[in-house]
Amino acid sequence: MRIAAHSVCTAIRDDIVSGVHERGSRLTEDVLARRYGVSRVPVREALRTLEAEGFVVTRRHAGACVAEPTEQEAGDLLEIRMLLEPLGAARAAQRRTDAHLKVLRGMVRLGQDRVRRGHGEDLRSLDGWFHETLAQAAGSPGLTALLTQLRHKVAWMFTLEPPRRPAESWAEHGAIVDAVARGDAERARALMAAHTERARPEHRPRHPRPPAARQGRVRDSQHAVNTSSARD
Repeated sequence: MRIAAHSVCTAIRDDIVSGVHERGSRLTEDVLARRYGVSRVPVREALRTLEAEGFVVTRRHAGACVAEPTEQEAGDLLEIRMLLEPLGAARAAQRRTDAHLKVLRGMVRLGQDRVRRGHGEDLRSLDGWFHETLAQAAGSPGLTALLTQLRHKVAWMFTLEPPRRPAESWAEHGAIVDAVARGDAERARALMAAHTERARPEHRPRHPRPPAARQGRVRDSQHAVNTSSARD
């Protein structure tokens, strides 16, 4: 059942981030259970997790609904990320494994190659994988979980413009990895702090739609979860 709840939680979170479940819309257990192909039990557990993460709120007479973060909350989220990302880079310099370093260097080479060839369509996702791997290299499950949650919430609250200077952005990634490889925690921290500060103008807050445009509607795409063996 825990595996089912985790899978459902991931599926609902992904659909919230992508806008399938719109801000302010109701999240009814029966509807969600049918949508993801599970029983109500893992849906209920997933909604509790998502409420703790800030993606869902419980409203009187309405039940579980997708949260509607304010612009101030979104701005605060960026500031929190700008504090934690440098910490993660510093920890990675102290705790990374050779496997982490190999993957990070491979991503930097791939990103720089994509920039040289003018293939920028997948640079945003590659950038996300880079930061996710760096967070895992920090060797702190709690910090990694926080950074992963922040990454999801930033993607939900902001639209990201392409980097103005992608070559410089990936050169910064390379410098961070070099510091991590040398075990220079303070250098890694400083480089990441500068990197996140320069990337901040690329974030544009997503504005919630007018209430009349919501009405609890859900797009038609399906996101079934293969947890048939976990039904109760």
